[in-house]
Amino acid sequence: MSSGSRPPLTEADRLRLARAVLDDGWSLRRAAERFGVSPRTAKRWADRYRAHGVAGVRSGAPVHLADVPRSSPRRENGGMSQETSIRQDRPYTVPGPAEPSERADPPENASPSAIEPPAVEVSHPGHPGHPALPELPGDRFLDRERSWLAFNERVLELAEDPQTPLLERANFLSIFASNLDEFFMVRVAGLKRRIAAGVANRSVTGQSPQAVLETILALAREQMTRHAACFQKTVLPQLADEGIHLLRWPDLTEQEQTRLFTLFRKKIFPVLTPLAVDPAHPFPYISGLSLNLAVRVRNPASGNEHFARVKVPPLLSRFLEASPQRYVPVEDVIAAHLEELFRGMEVLGHYVFRVTRNEDLEVEEDDAENLLQALEKELLRRRFGPPVRLEVEESMDPEVLDRLVKELMTNRDEVVSNRDEVFSLPGPLDLTGLSSIAALDRPELKYPKFVAGTHRDLAEVESATPPDIFAALRHRDVLLHHPYDSFSTSVQAFLEQAAGDPDVLAIKQTLYRTSGDSPIVDALIDAAASGKQVLVLVEIKARFDEHANIKWARKLEEAGCHVVYGLVGLKTHCKLSLVVRQEGEELRRYAHVGTGNYHPKTARRYEDLGLLTADAEVGADLSDLFNRLSGYSRRDSYRRLLVAPRSLREGLLTRIRREIEHHKEGRPAWVRIKVNSIVDESIIDGLYRASQAGVPVDVWVRGICALRPGVPGLSENIRVRSVLGRFLEHSRVYAFANGGESEAWIGSTDLMHRNLDRRIEAIVRVTDPGHRSSLIRLVTSGTSDATESWHLGPDGRWTRHATDAEGRRLRNLQEALIEARRKRRGNGD
Repeated sequence: MSSGSRPPLTEADRLRLARAVLDDGWSLRRAAERFGVSPRTAKRWADRYRAHGVAGVRSGAPVHLADVPRSSPRRENGGMSQETSIRQDRPYTVPGPAEPSERADPPENASPSAIEPPAVEVSHPGHPGHPALPELPGDRFLDRERSWLAFNERVLELAEDPQTPLLERANFLSIFASNLDEFFMVRVAGLKRRIAAGVANRSVTGQSPQAVLETILALAREQMTRHAACFQKTVLPQLADEGIHLLRWPDLTEQEQTRLFTLFRKKIFPVLTPLAVDPAHPFPYISGLSLNLAVRVRNPASGNEHFARVKVPPLLSRFLEASPQRYVPVEDVIAAHLEELFRGMEVLGHYVFRVTRNEDLEVEEDDAENLLQALEKELLRRRFGPPVRLEVEESMDPEVLDRLVKELMTNRDEVVSNRDEVFSLPGPLDLTGLSSIAALDRPELKYPKFVAGTHRDLAEVESATPPDIFAALRHRDVLLHHPYDSFSTSVQAFLEQAAGDPDVLAIKQTLYRTSGDSPIVDALIDAAASGKQVLVLVEIKARFDEHANIKWARKLEEAGCHVVYGLVGLKTHCKLSLVVRQEGEELRRYAHVGTGNYHPKTARRYEDLGLLTADAEVGADLSDLFNRLSGYSRRDSYRRLLVAPRSLREGLLTRIRREIEHHKEGRPAWVRIKVNSIVDESIIDGLYRASQAGVPVDVWVRGICALRPGVPGLSENIRVRSVLGRFLEHSRVYAFANGGESEAWIGSTDLMHRNLDRRIEAIVRVTDPGHRSSLIRLVTSGTSDATESWHLGPDGRWTRHATDAEGRRLRNLQEALIEARRKRRGNGD
């Protein structure tokens, strides 16, 4: 196709091209190839964006997109475009800024979405021929990094809440620490890297990249201090009151110290390696997130002082049991026996420290002949990422601290002061290890036990145990809500029954994350062993699960499964399963579309939704999508799916605009959304336009929210709520009034650039009226003022609402859902 016949780059394409270069660090060549323009043109748009922000990509002569076949959209679901988001002739992605848990995906990972406060809309609010809409204010977005820290602060508030059971408070302290580790490894590291490279732009709030970095480091320091205080002053003494003692070495009895010395000699000493630091022994490499002892020793013969480092072996328990219900940090046991490591030397002092490193992955998929091998090499490189945080016990000797800063935190890029990245805290460090204390068998200190039951539409099928999943699905669709509905007796049973059914001919499955002893993987292997066609799309770039997924990919291949890794440049995040079964003279497809991973263990802790169905349209859609992911299918349209990266954003925007029209005509109109995060400027602008038109908008978000609710004239009709509790809210729901004929969708996508531009995501339209009503009731309950939640204000501050005006505790939604399931089972309903 000649350049003259190429469709022009849209404004959104120009913005994404520029962001790919400036925010994500793409080379001009890579961006030019991906968008089908010359490197010179790519440079022009990047330069204009650097100089003028969003306004810069609106000016200049039109640029033309390369040969990207675009099929005519199917007119389905009320005339809405159902185009797919996949190139027909070669993989296609629209790049955008990376998110907290992803750059090869969070947390999820480059620096923040960095753009000037736009003077005009990023989205295209009207159709061609519509009059231009007035400009939206430039300060309408909240900063995503601060919003993430606000999410982790909500986790910390659960740990601080005296109404939270004590061991659950310890667990929330562990979760907070783990979350913050990932934030530094991904978000802080990515921002520093782009600042050093000179490619970071201003944030959506107008802050310079340097100011953003300084702000989030200061906020993180405040939170870390508060986190340590919660542990030291509240949780630690309350655990002691309950007979669970977390002690330091001097607090142990002589008998306990003797017992631990025996343990040290037998199981710890043999794996320790003290490393001297002197002209003949350079400062050793310190691996990310490892605990270490900095040791000062003196040679009594010469009087010379020496410095050494001892790494705490990561496979040891974080807290060692000295006697029943009495625990001591493992580093205390090692420190108490340093004379065994430095015989003949005088130990002058020992100090605990911990380093966090940049653990972002950058795999040039376009240039990799073998993605698996390229990723394995990059995983080796991850171990040597530059340090981004140094944690030290506050008792550390100043001279030792100076040495560690000099050796570890020398700031060659001069992004921030070395000391800004040093965090001095009361010991013990690394409270992620509190998860082992939270796991103690003390049920009276935990949330009441809940065991999920089989969904009623599966349990009532008259058949032998286990229930016949296929028979149930021929009767009706099943809408699952985990963990309230058992994963093992629904999704897992679906795949296990398919693997053992001689009438099943093929199974097609996506795997993003799964457990170490996954029954899902075992079922797929069994299916392949019995001669079935098994296709598994393994996303080997799932952040921090890369090693596990590489292992599963090879195991599946060795068992005879067809294993593919999706499309170049796009991470496969959709949660899909398809079973093809011979039934008489015809083939019937059975499908599962979910919001969560095929992970039996996290399914007991994560709240997710899933649709099991034998609907012919959904089955045909999944067949088309799997064929596209594994081969060269040119099928572009779907019946009941919206698929990213091409049609999902526009499909949602079209429905938001439709609510505006319904409202103008006096018909029922509202938008209700439940997501993990919302950052995408186009979607947010669409919601602002709906609010300005008078459409009520409720957003239930667990994590990051860049939308600013409650601003007069902009978003006074938008409410944003967040629910946190014993289960991690993980499902995604998109519901619309649609003039009285409500519409609801569920699926894998959040409203972030990575989901809408750089992932294969799928959401499915739920057609059963009862299921639709259930989903709408769920989101309505989550955003109700009668439900315990956090409310987001126009200033970006989250306020917890746990009691009503009379001081009565508001409804805990998760506990209410648990109680509803118990009553249903008790009634046999």
